[in-house]
Amino acid sequence: MWKDEAVKSEAYMSGHEDGVSAKGGTMQDRKDMWRVGRDQELNRNFRFLSVLGFTAVLMCTWEAVLFGSSYGLTNGGKGGMIYTYLGGLAGFSFVILSMAEMASMAPTSGGQYHWVSEFAPPSCQCILSYITGWICVLGWHTGIAGCSYTVANMMVGVIAINYPDSYTYQPWHVTLLVIAVALVALLFNTLLAQKLPLIEGIILVIHCFGFFGILIPLWVLSPRPAASEVFGSIEDRGGWGSNGLSCLVGLVGPIYALIGPDSAVHMSEEIRDASRVLPLGMIWTLILNGSTGLVMIITFAFCIGDIDEVMASQTGFAFIQVFLNSTGSVKAATGMTVVIMAMQFCAAISNVATTSRQVYAFARDKGLPFSDFFAQVNPTFTVPLNALCVSLVIVSGLACINIGSSVAFNAIMSLGVAALLSSYIISISCVRIRRWRKQPLPPARWNMGRLSPYIDTVSLLVLSVVWTFSFFPLTREVDATTMNWGVVIFVGVIIFSLVYYVVYARKVYKGPVVRVNMMG
Repeated sequence: MWKDEAVKSEAYMSGHEDGVSAKGGTMQDRKDMWRVGRDQELNRNFRFLSVLGFTAVLMCTWEAVLFGSSYGLTNGGKGGMIYTYLGGLAGFSFVILSMAEMASMAPTSGGQYHWVSEFAPPSCQCILSYITGWICVLGWHTGIAGCSYTVANMMVGVIAINYPDSYTYQPWHVTLLVIAVALVALLFNTLLAQKLPLIEGIILVIHCFGFFGILIPLWVLSPRPAASEVFGSIEDRGGWGSNGLSCLVGLVGPIYALIGPDSAVHMSEEIRDASRVLPLGMIWTLILNGSTGLVMIITFAFCIGDIDEVMASQTGFAFIQVFLNSTGSVKAATGMTVVIMAMQFCAAISNVATTSRQVYAFARDKGLPFSDFFAQVNPTFTVPLNALCVSLVIVSGLACINIGSSVAFNAIMSLGVAALLSSYIISISCVRIRRWRKQPLPPARWNMGRLSPYIDTVSLLVLSVVWTFSFFPLTREVDATTMNWGVVIFVGVIIFSLVYYVVYARKVYKGPVVRVNMMG
C-alpha cells in the first residue's frame, strides 16, 4: 500500500483508545473498511445472535419447506421430497462454506458484486461486477415479493377455511395485501431500524419455539402411515418421464428454503467484528435451519395423507389443509398457520433490510440510475431510506404481474432463486480461477485452509445443476398459464442492465476494485 495511505489508515483505525466504537466497530472493522476504501456511514449494532436471528428468520427454512411443498409433492412425492431436501442441504452446504470464506475476506455491503470486482480477471472485472450487482438487486427484490406474496396468500387461505361459504376470492385481494405487507416491513426498517438487532434476536426465539409449536401437534394428532409408505415413495407427478429428473426439478423447493444465509453479507457494515462474526453467523444458520428443516419435512411427509386432496385444497397451500386434517379443528389450523404467517412476515422484514443495503451499496458505486439519490443515508434514521422506498415501488410492481395464481408464486420463487444462484456462480468462479492461477487473495479470519479449492469446485457443480432446473416449470405439460415466466423477467433485466451500461453506466461505473487498498 502507499505510504501516505498507510498513515491515513493508521489514523482512521485508531480513533478510539479501546479499539471499539458504536459506529466504527472494532479495530478490525475499521481496518476492513479502509481496505475496501469506504467510510463508515451505518451503525455497527449487530452481534452474533442478532446476525444469527437475521439470517435464520430470513431463510425461514422449516417454514419454507411447508409452504414451498408444492414443488416437492409434484416432483418427487413424499419420499422424493425428503431425499431432494437431503441432497439440496448437502450440496448447498458447500456453497455456504465458500460464501462464508469470501465474506471473511471482504465484509462489505456490496457482497457478491464487490467480490467479483475485486477477484475477477482484470479484463472482465467491470462488466462482470456490474451484471452481478443487477442480478443481486433483482434477486433480493423478488425475495421481498415472494415473502409478501406468501404472507398474503396465507391470509387468504385462513379466511377461506374460516368463512368457506361467504368469502369469494378475488385476485386483487392478494395484490393489495402484498403491497400492505411490504409497506409495513418498510416501516419496521425505518422507524425501528436501530432496534432491528434486538427485534431479530427476539424473533429468533419465536422461530425456535414456533418450530415445536407446529411439530408437536402434527406428531401427536396426525395418523401415522408406515415408514416404508413415506420413505419408499418417489413419484413423478410432473409428467417428466423419470423419477430422477422429476426430483431434480423439485430441487427448487428445498433450495428456496435453504437460500439466504448470505443475506447478512449485505448487513456487514452494521455488524461488529464482521470478518469473524459474519461467517460464523452464516455457518450456524445453515446448521440450525438445515436441521430443523429436515425434521419438519420428514414430519410433514408422514402427515400429508392423500396428496391429491391436499394439493387441491381451497386454501391454496397443501400445508394448511394438512393442519386442518391433522387437528380436525379450524381454530387450531388457523392458529398454526398464523405462526407460519408471522414468521414469513418477519422474513419479509429481513428481506427489505438486505435489499435496501444491496441497492445502497450498488448505487454508491454508480451502478444504478439515479445512484446519488439511492446512495443517500437518512441522517434521522441512519438507514438508506431512498433505497427502501424504491424497493417498495418495485415490489408493488411485481405484485401486479399475474398476481392471484399459484403460477405467479412459483415464477417469483424460482426467479429469486435463479438470480441469487447466478451471483453465487459468478463470485465463486472468480475466486476459484484466482486460486487456480495461484494469484493472491485477501486474508480471511475464517477459512477452510487447503480444502477451499475443492469446496469451491463442488459448490460450482451444485450451483450449475440447481440453476438450470430453477427455470423449469412445475410440470412438463405447459401452456401460457403454467409456464415458468421467471426466465423472461431474468433475461429482461439482464438486457436492460446491459443497455444502460452501454448508454451510460460504463462511463461512471468502475467497480469497487478501484477503491481497494492493498494490505501489507
